[in-house]
Amino acid sequence: MAMRPSLLTRGLSSAAGPNDTGSPAEQRDDAKKNMLKAMRPLPTQHYWNVYIDKQLKEQPKSSDGSYTATLEQLGSQIESVQDFWRYNNNTPVEQIKMRESIYLFKQGFQPVWEDRRNINGGSWTFRVPKANGPDFWTRVQLMAIGEKLQGCLDLGDQLCGVGLSVRFNSHLISIWHRDASKQKSIDALLETVLEELPDELKPKPDNYFYKKHSDHAGFKAPAPPATDAPIPVIEAPKS
Repeated sequence: MAMRPSLLTRGLSSAAGPNDTGSPAEQRDDAKKNMLKAMRPLPTQHYWNVYIDKQLKEQPKSSDGSYTATLEQLGSQIESVQDFWRYNNNTPVEQIKMRESIYLFKQGFQPVWEDRRNINGGSWTFRVPKANGPDFWTRVQLMAIGEKLQGCLDLGDQLCGVGLSVRFNSHLISIWHRDASKQKSIDALLETVLEELPDELKPKPDNYFYKKHSDHAGFKAPAPPATDAPIPVIEAPKS
């Protein structure tokens, strides 16, 4: 009887080791991690920055008395899918304190209502139970860096970024865009989010709302620029 050919194992790790005692799920997780380490970086279409607003007890005021965000940029710029997962896996939502916020925004935009690129914009806000907050937040961020949210916007509109704010028993997850006059964008953002979320994460209608930045009680429009030149549209695509 002919002998069966031996399996080629060159280049494979030894079968012996502590992982042998792990569950199938743990072994699959290890294999996924090893695969991601070996993958070449997958660049995102835009550069992204992460900010945290620590909400100091005494908020600083600008010379005209308006609120000045206490923003701190976290880490380096996100330029690839691997960069995103490195940041996301090392920034657990559970460690963000009460009243603090974290934001993932395109390069060129800051998560401040009065930023000149945001003053005509608005945002959808979703009130999410804390048990669902981390999963909801990760999915919304992926919709952002994967251009799913930008792709649904009306012509001429732009996605600015997404944010998460911690409250007593919920997370407020927001999606900011640049032009609140475009109803098509407003409707499409909501429709896209609800379509992309699994049923167990979909919020009830009374747990989300849309609001223009200028309609917030604390909004104070900045002084007009010294020149009448229009504010350029910033796409910030990567070369």
